[in-house]
Amino acid sequence: MTQETSLDEQLERAASIVAQAHYTTALIGAGISVESGIPPFRGPGGLWTKHGEPPMDGYQRFLADPAGWWAERLARQSEYSEFAKTIDEAKPNPAHHALAELERMGFLKHIITQNIDNLHQEAGSQAITEIHGNRTKMRCIGCNTRWPSAEFKSEEVPPHCPHCGGLVKNDTVMFGEPIPSDALQSCQRESQRCDCMLLVGTSAVVYPAASFPEIAYHRGASLIEVNPMETPLSGLCAAILRAPAGQALSSLVERLRELTTSKT
Repeated sequence: MTQETSLDEQLERAASIVAQAHYTTALIGAGISVESGIPPFRGPGGLWTKHGEPPMDGYQRFLADPAGWWAERLARQSEYSEFAKTIDEAKPNPAHHALAELERMGFLKHIITQNIDNLHQEAGSQAITEIHGNRTKMRCIGCNTRWPSAEFKSEEVPPHCPHCGGLVKNDTVMFGEPIPSDALQSCQRESQRCDCMLLVGTSAVVYPAASFPEIAYHRGASLIEVNPMETPLSGLCAAILRAPAGQALSSLVERLRELTTSKT
């Protein structure tokens, strides 16, 4: 059996599962952003591989001296300016657009993303939980209220929430920072609710995100992996699309469109 035939068979299986599912959730990892030119943190070409990992106690340092953290943040040129510049220039790729189309078609109900780049929103997706935050937003660590960074105005250093008085920081989850409770609860709820989960571009080794497919699987959901590489969850998947996310998801959209048309 050729690889092309195998991929076609897996695509047919994946489309059938999604078409029959009542509630499909997608768990998205860094692999999808790499296809938009955003470098990963780990591995060959990763930012941490080149620059070294940032301090593991970033959140604790913020809490110990929030005014100093904010003053430093506002004053310095970050060693990750390369990353920020790349994200600023990145555009949604075919995988992002395919996910948005799956939502519009009624097949995809929710996205859980580990990425902070805001590309799902730019592509048109609506139902999104960002477990690691969004680099274009600010967040109160007290009540989890979020604002677009450009709309949050404060002369204070550090800034405080106008609603509860809590400290405000960028929405991106720092090392040592707990996952925001509202995001974590949403992820757990979606994992328990779905009967199909797409695993797109995720290594399935970073927790708590790696636990969500396990939750779904043990509740009877079918897992569909979209990843050029094998992962620890591959053995649990009902269908595996060994191709880049943009190619695989675009093909999945087309096949589901054909199935939908054939029923009308």
